[in-house]
This record gives sequence, C-alpha cells and structure tokens, in this order.
Amino acid sequence: MAKSKPNNKGKKPAKKMPSINESPEELYAAALGFIEQQRPEEALQQAEKLYKVVQNRSITEALPALNLLGEISVELGAVDEARVYFEEAVKLDPQGTVGGALADGAEKFLWLAQLAEEGGQQSVMWFEKGAQALMNEIAALESGQAIALDEEALLLLRVEKKRKLANALCGIVEVYMTDLSWEDDAEARCENLITQAMAAEDETSPETLQTLASVRLSQEKKEDAQAALTRSMSAWKDLDPEDSAIPDFATRISLSRLLMEAELESNAMDVLERLVSEDDESVEAWYLGGWCQHLIAKKTEQGDVSPAAAKMTDAEHEANLEKIYRGSRRWLRTALKLSKLLEYEDERLMQHAEELVAGLDGILGPVKEGEEDVDDEWEDDEWEGIEDEDAQDGADTEMKDS
Repeated sequence: MAKSKPNNKGKKPAKKMPSINESPEELYAAALGFIEQQRPEEALQQAEKLYKVVQNRSITEALPALNLLGEISVELGAVDEARVYFEEAVKLDPQGTVGGALADGAEKFLWLAQLAEEGGQQSVMWFEKGAQALMNEIAALESGQAIALDEEALLLLRVEKKRKLANALCGIVEVYMTDLSWEDDAEARCENLITQAMAAEDETSPETLQTLASVRLSQEKKEDAQAALTRSMSAWKDLDPEDSAIPDFATRISLSRLLMEAELESNAMDVLERLVSEDDESVEAWYLGGWCQHLIAKKTEQGDVSPAAAKMTDAEHEANLEKIYRGSRRWLRTALKLSKLLEYEDERLMQHAEELVAGLDGILGPVKEGEEDVDDEWEDDEWEGIEDEDAQDGADTEMKDS
C-alpha cells in the first residue's frame, strides 16, 4: 500500500539553529532539533557529522549515531541506505545488549524486520531478535540491575518496552498472515504469538487488539473481531488529539480497514473523519471514507438501517440514501483529485475509486458544474442510517480465545 503524504499541517516555523560545536552531544541535539522541525535533510547532515566524530570511539557512542542515520534515511525514503546503517549497527551490537536495559538495543532489529528485502522468514528472524533483546531489557529492569532511575521513570520505561515487545510479536503475526500464510503451522503460530503479545503488556494496547481482530477475521470469528476492535477504539477515542496514547496515523488507517471488514462501518467513519481532520491530504483516508459510505449506502438499500432510520417515510429514506451516496462520491472525488496533485503511487486503489465513482454517477447522474465539487470539510450528518448493533454491543461482548 502506497503511503499518503505525511501531515505537515501545524508544522513549526523554521528557526535559526544555534551554532554547532563539533561535540557529539550538540550534533545529536541539532539533528533532533531539525527532525522536530520536519527538516530531515538538515537532520541527516548533522547526523552524518555526528557519525564521523564518534565512529572510531566507543560502541556506545557509535550505535545511537547509526540508529539515528537509519531512522532519518527511512523518513527521507532512502530505504537501501537505512538498511545499511542498521546492518552496521547490528555488527557492533549483534545481540542488542550494548548499553543495557536503558539502551534501545532492539530498535535496529525491528527496523530491519520492516525493511527486509525478502520479507517472510527474513522479517521473522529480525523481529525475533528484537523481541529477544526487549525480553532481556525487561528482565533487567524488573530485577533492578544497575538502574539509576526513580520508581516512576522505571515504571514508564518498563511499560514502553513491554509495548514494544507486544508490537514485535504482532509484527511476526502479520508476516505469518501474509508472506508465510501458506505454511502448515501458520494459524497455530499466530494464535500462540498473539497470546504472548497480550500477556506481554500490563494493559493491552490498541495495536495488539487490532492484530487480534485481524487474526479473528481470518478465522471467520466476526463477533470476536468486533469485540477486539471496539476495545481498541475505546482506549483512545475520547482522548485529546495531542495525547501520545493515540495510535499513529498509519495504525488508525489499518484500524478503519479492519472495522470495514468486520462490518462496523459507522465506527470506521468515526475514525476516518478524525483522520482527514488531522491530514486533509491523505489520499487513502479520503478513499476509504468514500468506500465506507458506499458500503453504508448498500446496506441501507437492503434495509439494514438504524432504529431512527427505520421510522423514516419512503421519501425520507430515499433522500437519506441519496445523501449517503453523494457523500461517498465527494470523498472519492477528493481522493482522486489529491492522487493526481500528489502523484499517489497506488494505482489499484485509485482504479477502484474511479470504478466506484463511475457507478455512483450511474446512480446519481453526472456531477453538474458547480453542483458537487470535492469537499475540504466533513459534515457530521453526511452519513447515517445503518444499523450497527454489533458496534453497540461489542464492548460488552466477552472476547473468546484471547
């Protein structure tokens, strides 16, 4: 799936950076400063200077510089260069033990798992190395080995590493559900790994619950998937938009797809509405919103409506259905317009959007000049009328086999 353009709205204005001394600490801080300002090219320059200074010093100084170079390269789309940096870091720290529990010894492995050219078993190998490094770090934290942190900071660090461990295990699950789905023991491995991931965390994260839902959908256990997705959403949906506990944009895009697959379309629209308010240049979010409303309209046509919509007259029902279809077309047309402006790479996704728009033109008639152009804003009442009892009851549903 091609990535949508990152959200640069609210971007901090560029400010003059302080003069840089050639000390590792200031070079590292300067690179981070440029990253915060969303200036990755300049961040890369400082990181390269940093590595030149520390590469012949201690491993503990060289490793952070290599990881930083790798992460900035990923941000710039230089995947091959990023892979080289992370592989160099592995040579210096093959087990992820340098620096002890306070270091990020697992990060290079987890990046390589995502960047693996061959995918499949190669990705699994790197994920497993990352998971093992995290297990070692968590064990060291819990045993209190040479940790110079107060109790609160220690707790936060342990929670963070446990969440990373759960995400690494979920990463392996996703590989077995895609690249390695043909293996005889794929389902059993997924079941075992998702159980381990949920046990790893003190409180199950939204990302882990999404992976659980994906497994359940593959097993055709729709109600269990709906319950997991409802729990996933409830963990963050009422949080302030700036709260760090809210899953990242890509994770919520995946969530919306899972919600649609689990036939929780109204919940999916809640997620997508929030996403386009955060980044109105996300082609994928606009496309998914249009497709989701199209699914809602089809259900409405078939009589699958909310209690409120069930009380509508025939004329009101037809007007409501047309409103949903028009909302679908607006979102899809917005996606198509943005895809051209941003040179979006996923041709199959855009082809599907074009097919949906053509079908909607057949239902609604062609768009007249000035009648229905693409929208920049979402109206809360743009879609309605789908009965979603599973969404309402999902939070109370006992999760099975989890």
